[in-house]
Amino acid sequence: MRALLGNLTDADIRLLRIYMAVVEAGGLSAAELELNIGRSTISRHLKDLEIRLGMTLCRRGRGGFSMTQEGLQIYEYAQRLVTSIEEFRHQVNDMHRTLQGQLSIAMFDKTVSNPECQVPAAINRFISQAPEVQIDIHVVPVNLIEKGVLDGRYHVGVIPTHRSSSSLKYIPLFGEQMYLYCGEGHPLFERADSASADEIRRQRYAGLSFHSPNMETTRKHELEKSAVANDQEGIATLIRSGAYIGFLPDHYAERFVRFGKMRRLSQGGFDYHCEFAALYRKSPAPTRLVQEFLSALEECHGHSTS
Repeated sequence: MRALLGNLTDADIRLLRIYMAVVEAGGLSAAELELNIGRSTISRHLKDLEIRLGMTLCRRGRGGFSMTQEGLQIYEYAQRLVTSIEEFRHQVNDMHRTLQGQLSIAMFDKTVSNPECQVPAAINRFISQAPEVQIDIHVVPVNLIEKGVLDGRYHVGVIPTHRSSSSLKYIPLFGEQMYLYCGEGHPLFERADSASADEIRRQRYAGLSFHSPNMETTRKHELEKSAVANDQEGIATLIRSGAYIGFLPDHYAERFVRFGKMRRLSQGGFDYHCEFAALYRKSPAPTRLVQEFLSALEECHGHSTS
């Protein structure tokens, strides 16, 4: 195919957004609900985009969906383009002193059940001041939140603090207590209050798969991973199997403990405390829309605004 792309049009941007949605959904069938259009129409749009760009972006058919090397590059370029468009829109709205557009927030999972987490209250306060803004929330691992904020994909991240980047600013928000648990059927379940630290260390242990306070505590207490997960839900599933021990936030594990499905391993001092913070890019400076949300976060968590 010969590239025919000249001036970039609104139609081209729409086709790129459709392609991004397909990639992020993992295929055409999964993207149908997200895009609210039929699979045959999505396929036609992808073909139109490939003709416009003069390259094959993805393989689709009975063998499943997969991106070509060119398709992966186009996806990354499209992400940058869409981010730039959103930033331009926010900057223009700033000039008009209006709060419109989209606010993209990335959060670490299982925080909403934490009574100290006031992010929902902050969203309520923010929306009361900016009713036309569309909120877009992503629940992803810590490392992807940091990367996404740095490259402009997310405006604000909410993560457990574990290291800092000179390119990001951090606002302290709330804390979270982490304890070591075992599930019903585990060898230590009936002796959870009396099992020794050495016994605990000999058990199969499930930890998070990325750099985080969980990983730091794993090394500190010389726990050896036998399984990994990229979120708390995965860790809870492994603990519930009865084959592994693992750390969970107390507010999340409480319901499992209450119904006799998990017990806290009390000996050995394996618990630790996490501090959560909001983070955003230092440069370019946050738009007024983002600043308003950051202010709402600070106010709802009892901190003075900066």
